[in-house]
Amino acid sequence: MSTYTLIKNTGLLALVTLLLSWISPEPVVPLTDEKPDETRFSKVILAENLNEPMELAVLPDGRVLVVERNGGILLYDPTTSVMRKILDLPVFSKIEDGLLGMALDPGFAENQWLYLFYSPVGDTPQQYVSRFTFRDGTIDLTSEKVLLKIPTQREECCHSGGSIAFGKDGHLFIATGDNTSPFGSNYYAPLDERPGRSAWDAQRTAGNTNDLRGKILRIHPEADGTYSIPEGNLFPKGTAQTRPEIYVMGCRNPIRISVDQQNGYLYWGDVGQNGEKDSERGPRSWDEWNQARGAGNFGWPYFAGDNQPYAEYDFAKEKAGKFFDPQNPVNNSVHNTGLKQLPPAQPALIWYNYVKSDLFPHLGTGGKSPMAGPVFYTDFYKKSERSFPGYYNGKLFIFEWMRDWINVVTLKPDGTYGSIEPFMPNTLFEHPIDMEFGPDGAMYVLEYGTYWFAQNANSKLTRIDYSEGNRPPVAKLTASTTVGAAPLTVRLSARGSLDYDAGDALTYQWTIIPAGQAAPRKASGETTSLTFDKPGTYQVTLSVSDKAGKVSSRSTEIKVGNAPPAISLEWPSNRSFYWPNQTLAYRAVITDKEDKQKGGIDPKKAVVIFEYIPYGEDITLAAQNYESVVGSTRLTAGEKLINESDCKACHGLSQKSIGPSYQEIAKRYKNDGTAREKLARKVISGGNGNWGENAMSAHPQLTLAQTTEMVSYILSLAEAPAAVKSLPLAGTVVTRAPAPEEAPGKYLLTVSYTDKGANGIAPLTTRKEFLLRPPLLGAIACDTSAKAALNGSSQKEPGRVRFTENGAFIGFRQLDLTGIHSITLHLVSSGVEGSLTLHSGSPEGPLLGTVPIQRSNKPMSLTADLARPIGPDNLYFVYHDGKGKAGMFNGPLFTDILFQK
Repeated sequence: MSTYTLIKNTGLLALVTLLLSWISPEPVVPLTDEKPDETRFSKVILAENLNEPMELAVLPDGRVLVVERNGGILLYDPTTSVMRKILDLPVFSKIEDGLLGMALDPGFAENQWLYLFYSPVGDTPQQYVSRFTFRDGTIDLTSEKVLLKIPTQREECCHSGGSIAFGKDGHLFIATGDNTSPFGSNYYAPLDERPGRSAWDAQRTAGNTNDLRGKILRIHPEADGTYSIPEGNLFPKGTAQTRPEIYVMGCRNPIRISVDQQNGYLYWGDVGQNGEKDSERGPRSWDEWNQARGAGNFGWPYFAGDNQPYAEYDFAKEKAGKFFDPQNPVNNSVHNTGLKQLPPAQPALIWYNYVKSDLFPHLGTGGKSPMAGPVFYTDFYKKSERSFPGYYNGKLFIFEWMRDWINVVTLKPDGTYGSIEPFMPNTLFEHPIDMEFGPDGAMYVLEYGTYWFAQNANSKLTRIDYSEGNRPPVAKLTASTTVGAAPLTVRLSARGSLDYDAGDALTYQWTIIPAGQAAPRKASGETTSLTFDKPGTYQVTLSVSDKAGKVSSRSTEIKVGNAPPAISLEWPSNRSFYWPNQTLAYRAVITDKEDKQKGGIDPKKAVVIFEYIPYGEDITLAAQNYESVVGSTRLTAGEKLINESDCKACHGLSQKSIGPSYQEIAKRYKNDGTAREKLARKVISGGNGNWGENAMSAHPQLTLAQTTEMVSYILSLAEAPAAVKSLPLAGTVVTRAPAPEEAPGKYLLTVSYTDKGANGIAPLTTRKEFLLRPPLLGAIACDTSAKAALNGSSQKEPGRVRFTENGAFIGFRQLDLTGIHSITLHLVSSGVEGSLTLHSGSPEGPLLGTVPIQRSNKPMSLTADLARPIGPDNLYFVYHDGKGKAGMFNGPLFTDILFQK
């Protein structure tokens, strides 16, 4: 008898609770209470640069299959460390469809069967769940057995689901999305019952007992390629207006599911709406991790989170009605083909939104995309040198695609939520999208990479190894250069490599794989110097081994055949400071070995920029940068905020992802005077499909001031092409005096040149730049200090330095005193007396000047002539206590230094 039949026949809430909250008869107890240190885990990259990886499966022999959304199926072989494509499955891959899920048959070792969830090409919109045979390292397309066809619509996005997984009884669980547009409902429940709006009504799918979408189905595959219905699904076979395959209904977009292989509990992450506020229409957005201990209704589109109800809504009249009842949900939609009376709704195990959760720790803030990983059991995997420890026995792994973390959930003995803890919080995961434990007890993780709907260079298949006793080393590889003309000599170093086990001696092996079919070269030692005589791209791999034979590796590419351009800059004026209304001469000289043989330097590829940087803007300097970038490396406040946010998950600078590129946004709103404020508020509240089918997440954790800076940067890109106007290679530039109310900014001189490329090596860009600052330098900006208390700046007063005892000093790196003949110090003696001396090179270096300090409690300006101007050097201001009375609270307060010509 099904869960729903019992509910319908008895109407007893107590029975509902009993059936939907079965208690595990044998509570799982961790084998150890001691949490392992993160240093006992190591992340090993197996393959990179995948094309939208979706799910993985580890074969019994350790090989790994990976499916890509566009139809690619890859096979990684650990014996060769090679990932190769074994099949391109024809799929429909628009909107969110494609090759979405994969699972191995429980008897795979004998029958070699695997199952795929994919969107077939053709005029009929549908999803297939098919069985294939894996033979001789590939998949036999002719072996396909289509078990299940799921009708869909392809006119409107979104929500395809697609994850599949086997349970402990050989039943196959199949996750399907609600196939409903989230747009047009203002980010509340999509309940649009108007004619022609069925694609905007999730009641026809997730809330429909007679539809396979918005569900997690459960079937039992049979040997002949058909399937049977297991006992205990939500509706018994033959029940009118229902589908017997349904195990869980009320799902929005269950992207990743897993099944506890001991007790049979089903877990999934369900991606929620994008609204940020509660209203008369219902709750704000809630994303969920769910647990089903039996068949049930999990609420969507009527409830979210812990059964927070949405309201009935008349889209024609734009009027909200009464809230739905989680104990008595009714589907009265005109698009419903199933039962009107639905099973009671079940709350989520964990729910959260854009801001920090008060109920569940370690979930973070920002965009959201929850996914469910496996429950680990020590006994299910053979013991190997990388098996996970017993601490995780019976614990659930969950992960977040947008927020780039993995967490571990501890469940109470009755299966309810207990606690959450981070897993490897100091390790970078770049949009994890699937994970499972292999037969070796190690965790295998798929990382999707930065951008949606793109082949990302940082997408990868990785393996997480645990070391019980001896831990593997951590390899670090540096190269003196990675590109240059042939012959190219490169100094390679493994310095910085380490081993967390005290006294573990390390050995170093270098393997150099040249382009073409030449044999690899070998070298040893912590450092080595190699000469590459022929042009080409060489793969250099460092392997660091400890005395027990454990190995860690790092690789880099050496490109030989094209030397970067060389830039020298003649600048006779001071290279640290500028003064207003100066005329400064410069001359840039560019040389390039290969370009000289191709007609010489092309002046059109040289860019010289002298730009003013307003006070307060961030600047990143790179003296030599071999990237194809033109212009300065200044980093605005808005760009910095974007880099620190989750924006890159959906937007690129020039590349369209799930959302428009920043340049597209700037172009659209170029002439819109209201765009800055309008878009800044929209970043906080979330988008509404103005750029097509996909919504922008809300960011209520950001302030309006922050989003205004972000939008200002994006809108500035509309002017970027016109802003890059190069000066000649030789000439003069002029500094200006700031307005009376303006804090003086800085000037950045940038010279860059892109060569023509040579010997198969792409064109290279060299950048030379230096920064000129105003001649008033805050003492708090020092690069080093000793025996001094640094008090940070505030809106009310600038930062200050207090010298607390004799011999205290502050230092500045590489200040140029060319043309400077005196300095004026601004300070308060705080009732003590003594002197400040200025030294070059070190605190004990040559004396450049002395400033006596008289006893006073008032601000004073003290000027001293410099003994001799010097070029760039480290400068130190050293305090000498005249009578030994300086201390933590009464030493001299040093504010700033004015450098005078």
